[in-house]
Amino acid sequence: MTSQRDGERPTEPTAETTSEQPSGSGDVAEIGSPEAFDQLGTIGIEEEFYVVDERGRPTSGTDELVYESTPPAILEERLDHELFKCVIETQTPVIERLDSAEDTLRTVRAALVDHAEAHGYTIAAAGLHPAAKWRELEHAQKPRYRSQLDRIQYPQHRNTTTGLHVHVGVDDADKATWIANRLRWHLPIMLALSANSPFWNGYDTGLASARAKIFEGLPNTGMPTAFDSFEEFLDLERRMIDTGSIRDRGELWYEVRPHSVHGTVEIRTPDAQADPERVLAFVEYTHALVMDYAARYEDGEHSESTRHRRETLDENKWRAIRSGHDASFIDRDCTGVVDLGEAVERECERLGITGLRRLYEAESGAQRQRRIHRERGLDALCRTLTL
Repeated sequence: MTSQRDGERPTEPTAETTSEQPSGSGDVAEIGSPEAFDQLGTIGIEEEFYVVDERGRPTSGTDELVYESTPPAILEERLDHELFKCVIETQTPVIERLDSAEDTLRTVRAALVDHAEAHGYTIAAAGLHPAAKWRELEHAQKPRYRSQLDRIQYPQHRNTTTGLHVHVGVDDADKATWIANRLRWHLPIMLALSANSPFWNGYDTGLASARAKIFEGLPNTGMPTAFDSFEEFLDLERRMIDTGSIRDRGELWYEVRPHSVHGTVEIRTPDAQADPERVLAFVEYTHALVMDYAARYEDGEHSESTRHRRETLDENKWRAIRSGHDASFIDRDCTGVVDLGEAVERECERLGITGLRRLYEAESGAQRQRRIHRERGLDALCRTLTL
């Protein structure tokens, strides 16, 4: 698992590089490899945050923080910006064991906060920032993002979303692909528990996770279909690049994917979170799921016992988007409905984990945001989202 997302190292944008044309052929774009899958159980955590000013409002700060200054050592080559100049991303070093995740996550977060404060900024986290109005925010000049804006247009121009991505290493490419297939049913549980974006562009959307619905407007997002093998997934990467559909393999933004460069299974479902304990609960759950399914694969369970259609998985995702903690889902056997509380209890008992139960028993991010906004107003809400 590499520390820099998709093998990129940030380089300062210039007038010359911003005019670079999108790639439409596979000879210049990175393609993954089955050889990348060589470790089981390692962890990587990518978090997207908002750079905010003294009032807690999103502000353009990533040029200064990413390109124009030297970050703390733990963030070297692990700090990047996103589409908007107010969104910054961190990546942890490879975490060898689950019990090391908390220290690593907290160290990376503290380094980011210190780095931002040294340059007059603060860091905030939520799936969508309630005060972010996309028409008023600056886009990054990086060629990759200029290409996306040109190709995708409106859906990408409004994409002020931030999320949490968790990687778990898998030691075989076909095993990773099988695990990714199986993880799809679990993702709406994660989304419902992480729902932390009721406000978008200045108003209450009525959704628990408006981020998930906004991001869904981009191409190559949402629930992927099941893949019969890693080679079948790799064929998709090649085809999409060779046909000019995407610029690079990183633009397959599905909820879950075998990461063909890092050698991991990557989940991309949860909203961003200010509280590190909430992040760690999703890390614990993802790691437990991957290890459980890896063991099943090794025991010969190579076929889907219940092969969910993408339509039923999309329905479960919609229920999480709309209702958050109050969601219920089409069950794994497709014969009934299970509410979130019961699903959480089953998963905690089955996998021997505790974090999901704490998330369910606590006030959700969406509930908390609405309560603070109702009781104390937008200014107070913005302040509570800071790290």
